[in-house]
Amino acid sequence: MSQFNIEEEIEDIAGGEFERVPVPTSKLKSWKSFLGMYAGEHAAGTEFVIGPLFLTTGVSAFDLIIGLLLGNLLAVLSWRFLTAEIAVKYRLTLYYQLEKICGKNLVTGYNLANGVLFCFLAGSMITVSATAVGIPFNMEMPKLTDTMPNGMTWVIIVLVLGAVISLVASKGYETVSKAANWMSPVIVLAFLACGIVALNQLGVGSLSEFWNIWGEGSEPFPGQIKYTFWHVVIWSWFANAAMHVGMSDLSVFRFAKKASSGWTTAAGMYVGHYMAWIAAALLYAVYLKSPEAQGLLANGEAPTVAPGPLAYNAIGIFGIIAVVLAGWTTANPTIYRAGLAFQAIVPKLSTFWVTIIAGTLATIAGLFPAFAMKLLGFVALYGFILAPFGAVIVFEHFFHKQAGIVKNYAEVANLKFNRAVFFAWAISFGLFYFISIQYDVFLSFVTLPAWLLCGVLFLVFSKWIQKS
Repeated sequence: MSQFNIEEEIEDIAGGEFERVPVPTSKLKSWKSFLGMYAGEHAAGTEFVIGPLFLTTGVSAFDLIIGLLLGNLLAVLSWRFLTAEIAVKYRLTLYYQLEKICGKNLVTGYNLANGVLFCFLAGSMITVSATAVGIPFNMEMPKLTDTMPNGMTWVIIVLVLGAVISLVASKGYETVSKAANWMSPVIVLAFLACGIVALNQLGVGSLSEFWNIWGEGSEPFPGQIKYTFWHVVIWSWFANAAMHVGMSDLSVFRFAKKASSGWTTAAGMYVGHYMAWIAAALLYAVYLKSPEAQGLLANGEAPTVAPGPLAYNAIGIFGIIAVVLAGWTTANPTIYRAGLAFQAIVPKLSTFWVTIIAGTLATIAGLFPAFAMKLLGFVALYGFILAPFGAVIVFEHFFHKQAGIVKNYAEVANLKFNRAVFFAWAISFGLFYFISIQYDVFLSFVTLPAWLLCGVLFLVFSKWIQKS
């Protein structure tokens, strides 16, 4: 789910010179470039966790397999008809586009939220890699319900991994990115191999036997909620909400020759968010049949979701390597991007030091398994917080004439803080987060209503503020 493969190639082309100007025609890229980028970058460390977590929710075969087909299609349509459409119209980064509408001070707040959430995501990927590194040390793996570190071995491995990842992110981003482009096919191959081996271990010889792995579903594991068809559809649609309806990938598709390049995101969705998720779920299905897992379930405990042992059980040492690489290639660029978000807030600090700060926060987060074990909930929260800012861009682009408002009002009026944006986001976020908590509504279910309300309120408040 990380964006680094795309951003690395774009940064290599742009050299940072198009941060505040439209991308020139001479630098535009064909759809083939985006196809390879998206196919590789969505089969990453997060997939090793998300696949098994679907099984812990007691999802049925139909709900998972068909639900993912539809949810990922909706994500592709969002990229194609919203993100790519707007990106090729203006060819600006998300941050500069937001600054024109929101004002510099408000964008600073966005950057802070973005950076902190990136750190938490990177921390969960350090956790993923640690589950593989810990195998030779016979380390006790974190349980699904664990929130705190479970021993000194865990703490030491996470601290060492975090330090190495942070240092590489702060000094060797170009080298890491190039290496990651080579690693991506290896990781995709590992997912495919894991899925095939797991099917063999489960004794699956037909489509009906494959379907019966999930069957009609079951009760969720302790601490998990029951997923239905619509849980799967809406969650998979908004797993990357910050990137498509949240407009983060404006920075990516501003280099596309045509908006039709947005269709290439299907490669990422159906290689990573379909094949890889199902393959990882199959690994967990094998583990659930083991005496250890059956014993835990009999005692009313949730079996561990540790990607390292699951992959090792399927494909041996190659599995350990794949999990370490998948977690590392996700955490490293995520820390780098978090550092850039922080640097926008404190520009006097060097890239090295802001990246080290981001890496430190990510490492601290990685010590707590809850970020990885609750990844379904965290990803939903991540999209819910950031996506409404994208609604501001979308609604201004499509409806500014009908609403009778001035585009890029912060730039035109020389505002540093556009109240229309802030109040639209605060009301939509506050209202629907309250509904989610108070009435126990699945957070992804209220992401779209919050996004729509934020866009509408932005138009209403803009009309009122601009008139006054």
